[in-house]
Order: sequence, then structure tokens, then C-alpha cells
Amino acid sequence: MTDVDGQEVGGPVSDPIPIRMVVVTMYEPADGTSVGPGEYRIWADRQPSGESLPFPVSDHPICVDRERGLVIVNVGVGTASAAGTIMALGLDPRFDLTRSYWLVAGIAGGNPHVVPLGSACWAEWAVDGDLAHQIDGREIPADWTTGFVPMHRSRPFEQPRPADVFGNVYRLNPALVEWAFRLTADARLPTPGVPEYWLAKFERYPAAKNPPTVRKGDTLSTSTFWHGTRMNDWAADWVRYWTDGAGVFATSAMEDAGTLSALTALAAAGRADRERALILRTTSNFTVQPNDKTAAESLADEVDTLSAMHASVEACHTVGRIVVDEITGNWDRYFDTLPAPP
Repeated sequence: MTDVDGQEVGGPVSDPIPIRMVVVTMYEPADGTSVGPGEYRIWADRQPSGESLPFPVSDHPICVDRERGLVIVNVGVGTASAAGTIMALGLDPRFDLTRSYWLVAGIAGGNPHVVPLGSACWAEWAVDGDLAHQIDGREIPADWTTGFVPMHRSRPFEQPRPADVFGNVYRLNPALVEWAFRLTADARLPTPGVPEYWLAKFERYPAAKNPPTVRKGDTLSTSTFWHGTRMNDWAADWVRYWTDGAGVFATSAMEDAGTLSALTALAAAGRADRERALILRTTSNFTVQPNDKTAAESLADEVDTLSAMHASVEACHTVGRIVVDEITGNWDRYFDTLPAPP
């Protein structure tokens, strides 16, 4: 297979394209015409100078804007897919990614204790929720709050916390995260588009009734789309546990641990800089049920159409584009020096 320049994909490249920014997207509906654009299309369709390069490991081509040094890639859904696709991109000889900034830009479930629908959260901490021991909830001891047990421990949240040897927790560059948050804090976000009577069913969560906002908030990464108040309590405790109390669970997503795992490996090989990574997640639905439904009934409602899907996709592009434009448009400033708040 050849790309638009006639070069063999994966073959030797004499002059790799220097990339300033990689936008990492995940969820893209199979039939975008009926439900609107997903995370990938909203970026790719709005790149007038972008070109499509073949990328066989993904369901979508890579969108490249050579003039801006911008790559938009779709890694698919789930931790494994994200890790494999990011690794393939990082080893692709067509691109020089050694100084690239990475923006994970996607939708997520939102913890209504913390964040309203349609909001945008910059994560400093990304915690993996899959790497654990587990027993069935019907068999947990009466004094346990969950059946999830940390690796190399015998009960939930046992202290001392084990050392992170598997990739349970990732901390992004705090200064870069704070800079991105401050740069975008005043961005105008679209309204979630959900009726007031529906939001009233989350009255026990004060944050749920607020308008969308840009904020900092940490993310839990699991390949299982979980739902319900009990799981939400576990998620908050799990993030708090693995960050030694520093992280606040705001969003639930799938791919971030896989993406950061691959970037960590690429950084060790000198092919990427993980200190230049950012995660932006926008809340497309709540991670808990409304007060008039069970968790199972609420999950059934969210299977095909997420509560604030369109608004959250739009918000992700609105906020993420500010950072992308700033870095790619002022490359002489950010080539060697990572942005940080004053």
C-alpha cells in the first residue's frame, strides 16, 4: 500500500513529516449520517487543508495538515485498541513525533458529584480501572464496599498502596495541564440539550444542575462501560486510592490508560515525549442513574444514544482547538519550551 506521495506505508522514508500536535480521537459512530459526527470526524471534517494518509491499523485514515504540523488519528474504542494504534503511529516512519504534543480529545461519562453534562475536563491523573483482582459482587464479604482488589493486595483499598508496576496510574505534566486549563477556562460551551425535567431527576447531585464549564478533573480508564451509583462510588474511591488522595474522579472513559502506556513505551525508545501529553474529556452522560430508574434501566437508555452526545463532541472540539491553534500557530515558542502558567 502506498500513501499520497507514492511511498510504501511502513517502508523507508527519507524525509519524515515533522509533527507539532497529534489529536487522538476514539469513538466514531459507524453511521455518522444518522447520529452526527463523532470524535474523529468533527476534527477531520474541519481541517480544510488536511489530507488523508492510509493507516491500515485504524478504521479511519490519518488526517494530516502538513503546514500546521497536525495529525488527527482515530485509535478506536478500548484500552487495547488505543495502545496498539498509538504504538503503530509512534513507529510509523512517515512522521517525526519526537517533539509532538499529544491531545487526547474525547467524550466520557461524568461523575455528577463533580461535573455537569457537556463540561470539559482537563485531567492531571489517569487511573486504570482494569488492572485488579476481582470477585463477583454476590460473594464479597459483608464489610467490603466492592469486589475490586488492588493487585498484590487481599482486600479493597488495602494500605499501603502497592507500587505501580503495571501502569495503574499516570500523572500528566501538572504545569502543562494547568496551562491548558487557564488558556481555555473561558471557552463558551454548547448547552447539553437535555430537558430540565430530566436534570431534576439528579437533584441529589448539586453539580448536575449547573451549566457546562471548563475545569480540571481526573479520569478513570476502563474497557468496561460501567454504570450506577455503586460503581460510581467505587470509581471515586479507586481514583483517590491510586493517586494517594490527590486525584478527584470526574470522568469515566475507556482508552486513556492504553494511550499513555504506549506513549510511555515510545518515550523510552526516544520516539515521543510523554511530558507533552494532555487529556481532554467532555461529559456526554452521567455515570449514575436518575432517581426514578434502576442502574439497569438507566444503562439501557444510554446504550444507543448518550444524553449529551452532540454537545459533548462539539465542546471537545471547541476547547481542544484553542490549545491546538496556540501550539501549532506559535511553534517557535513551544518547540523547545513546554508551556506553563505564569
